Amino acid sequence: QVQLVESGGGLVRPGESLRLSCATSGFSLDYAMGWYRQVPGKARERVSCINNRDGSTYSVDSVKNRFFISRDIAKGTLYLQMNDLKPEDTAVYHCAPAYYCSETGTPPLGYWGQGTQVTVSS
Repeated sequence: QVQLVESGGGLVRPGESLRLSCATSGFSLDYAMGWYRQVPGKARERVSCINNRDGSTYSVDSVKNRFFISRDIAKGTLYLQMNDLKPEDTAVYHCAPAYYCSETGTPPLGYWGQGTQVTVSS
């Protein structure tokens, strides 16, 4: 059974940092992992991803050099370090296993956790 439990969200001011965690279980570690975010009324957006086989990562331009994805395979945990947060980063953040992680896309397998809310406001 696939389980994804996100945590670490909260309310922060612009310029501050947060570290999201995602506890995972129930699927092969060969799959890539991604962080996605969604704002009510808008489509879910890919944020960052990581290929578990070689550790290669990709982040979309809007978060590049501010957000950093990593994982602890032994713990089955995915992380997203978010620095210099901006109001436009406000969203519900989800982690999900994906078929691959590349510049062209990170197609999710279709399993989702409940997400964690990140709100950036002064």
